[in-house]
Amino acid sequence: MRASIMFPEISPEIFSITVFGMEFALRWYALAYIVGILIGWRIVVAAVRAPRLWPNDEAPINPRQIEDLLTWVILGVILGGRLGYILFYKPAYYAANPAEILQIWQGGMAFHGGMLGVIVAAWLYTSAHKLNKLRVSDAMVLGIWPGLLLGRIANFINAELWGRQTEMPWGVIFPGHAAQDCGQLLGLCARHPSQLYEAAMEGLILGALLLWLAWRRGGLKRSGLLSGVFFAGYGAARFIVEFFRQPDAHFVTEGNPLGLALHLGGYGFTMGQLLSLPMILIGGYLIARAKPA
Repeated sequence: MRASIMFPEISPEIFSITVFGMEFALRWYALAYIVGILIGWRIVVAAVRAPRLWPNDEAPINPRQIEDLLTWVILGVILGGRLGYILFYKPAYYAANPAEILQIWQGGMAFHGGMLGVIVAAWLYTSAHKLNKLRVSDAMVLGIWPGLLLGRIANFINAELWGRQTEMPWGVIFPGHAAQDCGQLLGLCARHPSQLYEAAMEGLILGALLLWLAWRRGGLKRSGLLSGVFFAGYGAARFIVEFFRQPDAHFVTEGNPLGLALHLGGYGFTMGQLLSLPMILIGGYLIARAKPA
């Protein structure tokens, strides 16, 4: 095995306390969600408080409405993320074990499902309040990237969603099953830190692009542009990272070691890539039709 990096010993729990015989813990993953939502909320509020960024110098939503919408968004993330994971990744398992559907604390959330949940929640809210859906969407995507960035870093700390085996010098030897399940390789194996790839591409790079377009290039004056950039950008980033990310175990078989969900003449796509393709197409369409107001 070539040079590689040993996984840093970081506990998934920040701290834990025992109350009346029950243990409660604050985990990095939960903190990532909380901090990501708070940062995203403040970014969106800052954008709507700057009328000059919007067509006709008028924001499509006010700060108070953003607070109300945030509740809907959180519900959309949780319900959509859970249902997406069940339907996209383990429908047979949860059909046989329906009692586990509500056990969110055991893990099992899908970004694409959470995104659909947010879209439904935002659609219902904007319809009820007669708000411009596309412009509200442009505001909302400004606040998504902090959660993506911090969430993927938390995935790394949890040593989950690790990448495929690699001999690159920045490969990480993750603990437990990830280090041992190396096919014919004897000893420990290093894997791509695909969580950090996603944090960089979906969080830092995409976030920086969205902020630059909004504050420096008048992007919010072109309705749908930022929404299109987010959809296409996330879809492309996730599609690329799937080449380095270890697929879910239930997709991997002896005849399908790459965990492809769809085979096409010797080639194929993982489930993450299949779910990202519509995002790229929708994003491209929104970008193409976005015109200055």
